[in-house]
Amino acid sequence: MSSDSDNPLHNIRNIGIMAHIDAGKTTTTERILFYAGFLHKMGEVHDGNAFTDWMEQERERGITITSATVTCVWKDKRINIIDTPGHVDFTAEVERSLRILDGAVGVFCAVGGVEPQSETVWHQADRYHIPRLAYINKIDRIGADYERVVQMIHERLNPNAVPVNIPLGKEEDLEGIVDLISMKLWTFDPLTQGGVMHLEEIPEKHMAEVREKRDALLEAVAEYDDELMMKYLEGEELPEELIRRAIRKGTIYHGFIPVLCGSSLKNKGVQLLLDAICDYLPSPLEVQPCMGMIPGNPEKQCVAPDPKSPFVALAFKVQIDKYVGKLVYVRVYAGTLKKGAMIVNQTNGKRERVGRILQMMSNRKNDLDELHAGDIAALVGTRFLVTGDTITDGQTEIHLSNINFPDAVISIAIEPRTKADQDNLASALERLQEEDPTFKVHVDKDSGQTLISGMGELHLDILVDRMKREFNVSANVGNPQVTYKETISKTVTAEEIFEREMNGKGNFAKVAFRLSPICLDDLEQDQKNRFSIAVTPDKVPQEYWKSIEEAALNALNDGPLISGFVERVHLELIDGAFNPVDSNELAFRIATSLAIGKALREADPVIMEPVMQLTVLSPEDFVGDIISDINSKRGRIEILRQHNQYQQEIIASVPLSELFGYATRVRSLSQGRAIYTLEFKQFEITPPTVQSAVLRRIRGYAE
Repeated sequence: MSSDSDNPLHNIRNIGIMAHIDAGKTTTTERILFYAGFLHKMGEVHDGNAFTDWMEQERERGITITSATVTCVWKDKRINIIDTPGHVDFTAEVERSLRILDGAVGVFCAVGGVEPQSETVWHQADRYHIPRLAYINKIDRIGADYERVVQMIHERLNPNAVPVNIPLGKEEDLEGIVDLISMKLWTFDPLTQGGVMHLEEIPEKHMAEVREKRDALLEAVAEYDDELMMKYLEGEELPEELIRRAIRKGTIYHGFIPVLCGSSLKNKGVQLLLDAICDYLPSPLEVQPCMGMIPGNPEKQCVAPDPKSPFVALAFKVQIDKYVGKLVYVRVYAGTLKKGAMIVNQTNGKRERVGRILQMMSNRKNDLDELHAGDIAALVGTRFLVTGDTITDGQTEIHLSNINFPDAVISIAIEPRTKADQDNLASALERLQEEDPTFKVHVDKDSGQTLISGMGELHLDILVDRMKREFNVSANVGNPQVTYKETISKTVTAEEIFEREMNGKGNFAKVAFRLSPICLDDLEQDQKNRFSIAVTPDKVPQEYWKSIEEAALNALNDGPLISGFVERVHLELIDGAFNPVDSNELAFRIATSLAIGKALREADPVIMEPVMQLTVLSPEDFVGDIISDINSKRGRIEILRQHNQYQQEIIASVPLSELFGYATRVRSLSQGRAIYTLEFKQFEITPPTVQSAVLRRIRGYAE
C-alpha cells in the first residue's frame, strides 16, 4: 500500500501507551504532551493532577481507570494517543483500544522489568499484530538495570527487541542517553524541565561498549533493507537516514522492537521517544488493512484508508458525559463524515443523524466539522450506537469484526437504600452497562436480588463509587461472590414435538438435537458454543434455521443446575418435521427451547468456576511458604523463576473462590514484602466435592 508523504494520512500516528501499573505510563504521556506544546505545565500522578487521569477516582487513587484520548503534534506528525489502564481489572479498556490502534508503546520499569500486566497487554497487542516500541523508564532509580530488562523482554515478549539508545551511567550517576544511530550523547537541562537538550560527544572511556551495542543494532536491522545490508557487509559508512529506514521497515513489517530508555519523572529521554514514535511507528497507510464482511458474500472485504471511499468506522467506546450526554468514540477506516450527516448502523440497521463531532482531549472537547480516514473522535447525538458497532454512510453494507471482551468473574448483590435510590439505581446500572461491556447486571430468579458482575473487586468498587458520585445512588452491597458457569459431560440426543392450538390457530414443529461436550481448544477464539445443522430442507425448511439457531443458543443462558450460562457445547440439529399449514417460526423456537432444556438435564451437567493466573513476586526466604499456601488453595504452580536479584516469581493457576482475602494472607506470609497480581485465565470444571458445596450454598439445601 502506498505511503506517499504527500498523503495527509502519512503524517498520522494512532498509538496507545500500555504498561503494568506504576511503570510510569501516565507520567510518560504527561511529558509527551508537555514537550509537544499541548500542556504548558506538567501534572503529576502523585499530585492527582495528571491531564489524562481526569476522573475523581483516578486522581484520588493515582491509577488510570478509563482510557483517555489526546492529540498532539511533533515534527509535523499528528499523534493520537490513547493512555490505557495498567490494572488487570480494566483489561477491557486496553482491549478496545488495541482494536483500533496502529501502533503502541510498551512502558517498562527499569527496576521491576517485565511485570505481569505488561506481559498481558503485550500479548493482547500480539493478537492484533500491532507494531510496537519498548520504553524502559525510571533508569535513574536505585536498582535500575537496563540490560536485565532488555533480556527479560527478549525472553518473555519478543526476541527481536534491540536497543536503539542506551543510558550512559546508571541510577543517580546517569549522565545522559546515547543515540546508537547518530553516535552522540544527549543530555537534558534540569533548569528547563528537560526542555533544552544538549548534543555532546560520547566520552572515549565508553566508546568500546557503545560500539558493541551499535554493532548489535546494525546486525539486527540490516536484514530489513538490502542497501543497508550491502553497505554494512562492505564496511562502508552508514547514513543515519538509511539506518532509520531499516528500523522503520523492521518495526512495521517484521516484528522488530526498538528499545529506548529514559526517566519520565526526571524529564529525560521523552523527546527521543517522541522522535521514535514518528520515525518508526506506522501511519494508517502502512498497517494491515482493516477487513470486513458483506452479508451474502463469504469473502472478506478490504477497507482501504481512503478519504474518498464510502465512509466506514468502528464504535469502540461509549462514555456518558454530564454536559453533552452520550459520546460514542469512533475510529474512521475509510471515507469522510461531516457534522450533521446521516449514518447507518450496520449492526442493527438503524439510521440516525450525527449532531456534533468532537476531538477529545482527555475530558476537554474541540468541535470538528468533519472526520476523515485515520481519525479518532467522538460523535454526539446518536442514540442507538453501542461498543463494537460498524458505522457507514449507507453506501456499503460492510460489517467490521466486533470487539471481544472477557467474561465477568465476580459478582456482588446490590440494593438501594431508599425508594429514590431505587429509581436512580436503575438509570445508573443502564448507563454504566452502556459504557462498560464487562459490567453485567442480572436479577437472581430465586432470591430476587440484583447482582452486578465485573472483572474484579477493584472494578466493582469503582463502579459502586461512581453510582454514588455521578448518579446520587446510596446502596448496600454484599460480599463478593464467584460467577459460575455450567457445561455438559456426555453426549445426548433429545427430541421435541410442539403441537398446540393458540389463538384459534394450529402450531406444529418437530426438532431433534444432539448435544456434545466440546473442548475449549476446539472452539474458535471468543466462541462459547458451536451450532450446526445436519438436516435437509425437506425435513426443516431453511427459512426456520436462523430462528432455531437463535432459540438453541438462547436456551444455553439458563443452565439446569444453577441457572448459569452453559458453555462448551456443540448443538447439532439432526432431525425435524413440519407441515405446510401449521408450522411457523414461533413453533420451531418453542420446540427448540424445550428440546435443549431436556437435553441439558440429561447430559450430566457440571459446574465450571473461574480460574485465575496468580503471579507473586517475593523474596526467596518466603517462597516455600507461599507455594505451600497456593497448593492448599487447589492451586497449580506453573512457573517458578528468578525475577530479579531480589525477588523470585511464582506463577500459578488458582480458583478465584480460594483467593478472597489473599492480600492479607500473602502479606502475612511474607512480612509485607511480597506483591501479587491476579488475571482471569479460564473457566474449569469444579471437582465433585466443590460442586456439591456450590450447589448447597446456591440452592440452600444439601444434594
